[in-house]
Amino acid sequence: MPATIGFIGLGLMGRPMALNLRKKGFPLVVHSRSPAPVQALVDAGAAAADSPAEVAAEADVVITMLPDSPDVELVLAGPHGVFGAVRKGAVLVDMSTISPALTRELAAQAGARGATMLDAPVSGGEIGAIDGTLSIMVGGSAEALERVRPVLEAMGRPDRIVHIGESGAGQIAKMCNQMAIATALAGVSEAFALARKAGVDPARVRQALLGGFASSRVLEVHGQRILDRNYVPGFRAQLFQKDLRIAGETLEAHQVAAPASLAARDLVEALIAAGRGALDYSALATVVFDKSGIREG
Repeated sequence: MPATIGFIGLGLMGRPMALNLRKKGFPLVVHSRSPAPVQALVDAGAAAADSPAEVAAEADVVITMLPDSPDVELVLAGPHGVFGAVRKGAVLVDMSTISPALTRELAAQAGARGATMLDAPVSGGEIGAIDGTLSIMVGGSAEALERVRPVLEAMGRPDRIVHIGESGAGQIAKMCNQMAIATALAGVSEAFALARKAGVDPARVRQALLGGFASSRVLEVHGQRILDRNYVPGFRAQLFQKDLRIAGETLEAHQVAAPASLAARDLVEALIAAGRGALDYSALATVVFDKSGIREG
């Protein structure tokens, strides 16, 4: 077990992930922009740090869970950042969803300082973060992954911690994940819209589809959210928009045709433009319903 783990970024996902590390008995030092989640971790037995550099100076493993690429770059390479105080031999684990290209650049900078960086984005949403059942997609050194595997197993299911490949590969896997979710969510939304316009109960349609090849976690979980009109955020639409923006950039960089994913991205853009960015991303269905002339009661 490492002497101390650092955790930077205690938002909707980061806070329960850090709490799970404390529940497993890991010594923890934390930093976040907002004081309330820091205090919650202190109450759980963690120590607080005033800057990312202070976290790095105390920790053998430093985890970051931040909203976007510029946030990760600032926390690692900016003034008072992790790179200014990182220990030689430390492992940095970025669990944010960011640009694969930036991930590789930051990993090279970490290596120049005698540290190793893994990209380890997650899937499973707030529920998975709370329950410690996240799927974790890891890019970077297999040896470093084995060193921190007990740490990751405190936040994710052991059978869902997958080494994808070299640095950046974890972020590529996360882009694939978000593309698959976006297209499935668009399909479920359109199916429910057709059922409603045709006078058929979408709940019964969902029940029938769950028994066949159309069954999926999106249909199971988000399909129920759509039926219940429950868009309390487990993963906010504006963060999904960010992920699909990165996916679009990555698709373009690799010259991959992705008409379905880009169409789903347009629906998310319309959701944000409608002022619904703070809702759960399953609220994409509301855009399809609006376009279909379906009024939500």
